[in-house]
Amino acid sequence: MNCPGYGSPKSLAYLTTLYAVGMVEVVNAELIRRQKAVLSDGAILELVIWRVPNPVVGSAHNYKYRLYYGREGRRIVGYDNERPKGDHRHLDGVEQAYTFTTVENLVRDFLADVEQRRTK
Repeated sequence: MNCPGYGSPKSLAYLTTLYAVGMVEVVNAELIRRQKAVLSDGAILELVIWRVPNPVVGSAHNYKYRLYYGREGRRIVGYDNERPKGDHRHLDGVEQAYTFTTVENLVRDFLADVEQRRTK
C-alpha cells in the first residue's frame, strides 16, 4: 500500500475524508409485496413494495417501491420512487412522471403497461 505513514495512526487519516460520502438510514419498513417471476419467454417481472414511516424524498405517500419488467438486461417497463425524483415510470426507455394514488392502482397501472408491451 502506498500511503503516507502506512502502519501508523496517520494511515487512518489517509483513508478517511472530512466530507460525508454516503448516508445509511435505518427505518422500520414493512414489506407489503415481494414477487418475482421469470416468464416463459425469459422476461423478468418483479414487484417490491414497502410501507415506510416517512415519505421518500420527492413522494407524498408512505411507500417505497420498485416494479420491473424487462428482458435480456433491458428494462422495458419500470415504476419506482427513488429520491429525489419521486414517483415516476420508465416506458421503453423514456422516463415520465407518475401520479401515485394507491398501491392497488400502482400495481394495476404497471401490469397494464406490461401487458400492452407483451401483446405488441
